[in-house]
Amino acid sequence: MEKSKKIVWYNLAFMAFSTVWGFGNVLNGFVYFNGIQVIFSWVLMFALYFVPYALMVGELGSAFKESGGGVSSWIHETMGPKLAYYAGWTYWACHVTYIASKSSGGLKALSWAVFRNAETYDSFPTIAVQLVTLVVFLFFCWVASRGLNPLKKLATLAGTSMFVMSILYIIMMFAAPAINPNGGYLSLDFSLDKIVPQFNVNYFTSLSILVFAVGGCEKISPYVNKVENPSKGFPKGMIALAIMVMVCAILGTVAMGMMFDPSVINGSAESFNSYVSNGAYWSFEKLGEYYGLGDTLLVIYALCNMIGQFSTLVISIDAPLRMLLENEDSRQFIPSKLLKQNKYGAYINGIKMVVVLSGSIILIQIIGGAGAAGVLAQLNKLNSVCMPMRYLWVFVAYIALRKAHDRFNPEYKFVKNNKVALFFGVWCFLVTAVCCILGVYSTDIFTMLLNIIAPIVLTALGIVLPNIAKREKAKQ
Repeated sequence: MEKSKKIVWYNLAFMAFSTVWGFGNVLNGFVYFNGIQVIFSWVLMFALYFVPYALMVGELGSAFKESGGGVSSWIHETMGPKLAYYAGWTYWACHVTYIASKSSGGLKALSWAVFRNAETYDSFPTIAVQLVTLVVFLFFCWVASRGLNPLKKLATLAGTSMFVMSILYIIMMFAAPAINPNGGYLSLDFSLDKIVPQFNVNYFTSLSILVFAVGGCEKISPYVNKVENPSKGFPKGMIALAIMVMVCAILGTVAMGMMFDPSVINGSAESFNSYVSNGAYWSFEKLGEYYGLGDTLLVIYALCNMIGQFSTLVISIDAPLRMLLENEDSRQFIPSKLLKQNKYGAYINGIKMVVVLSGSIILIQIIGGAGAAGVLAQLNKLNSVCMPMRYLWVFVAYIALRKAHDRFNPEYKFVKNNKVALFFGVWCFLVTAVCCILGVYSTDIFTMLLNIIAPIVLTALGIVLPNIAKREKAKQ
């Protein structure tokens, strides 16, 4: 009876796949890495980073199976409450930039659903777009402040439908030449000099995009000990996950290569920004044309994306804040004013802090004058710098776990040899840190300043709050 309740390894792989992977990852890889040249980078990223990362998460989840707080709990168990607070703070702080991008992304999707083209939205003045984005953001902050999360189920539904659309895109695109031979597809050149990228400044400063794409598998850590025969089942599931993600990344890239010419994408800064913000919609627009479906697939994708963006916005305002403020081990480092809840149970001052920080990012982009498409490209790059910073704590926790191997005995171990385990922990930490640092660079000064200032401000705030809480307790 007990065995029937266990998760089979391939079910775990599918659960993790829908959590980690999305259509936007294919697009970003294709746009930032010169088309099909990204295949080389995907293979390296999966083999040298993603597989060990996923297996380390499995060992951490197995070691702390009773801890429900994820990374913060792992840090608390291995390194104490103060560092656990910083891990929780990092997880929350990363969502500040993410929240700003969800507002913009949702409006972009709505524009495509209504106008069915890129030009209308991209032609709006930056100041008008950002002010409307701010209004949308404030509305959803109000929704979160009412203790309402009516969009949680919609987020799950939208996420599932987006996942289905991603797989459907690959299948339909590969079938398109047989169904419509005269569709005007581009021919692909897989010769060695065309598939191996140029290892220049642009290449290394874009690697954070790939790290951002494959991160996040720590969300499945609670399921490690629910897997049938964890010591064998979990690594099998993770390797299956890596294979599925790699196959989708490669096939998705090939499918996109049949549609778009990288030389056009990289023709100018405006063209590049336009593909970053509109490429996914153009993909489904072209796919509909190949099948004689008009704008049907485009509208379905745009509506799914709009619901997903806005529902994720509400959840991102509420959930990370609760994870930080409701953690009993972290509350001692947080000023009491931030712990104030309104009659709906929402952390009202915490939401106000989100309003100030994410709202500032939305408003400050008016100064950049990048245009509506440029704003989305800026946020995309900013997220690739900030979001992977939370993965650093996963590797810190893993290194601490293996250093204290005499205190913990997880049922599942990534590798038995402690030195090898420590090597992989340090390796993945360094890859993440270096990619984040290199990702800060941009030829656009405003984008680079945003990439530098945002992490510094968020880190400084995280350091200041425990000092405020300490003074507050001293006064009492």
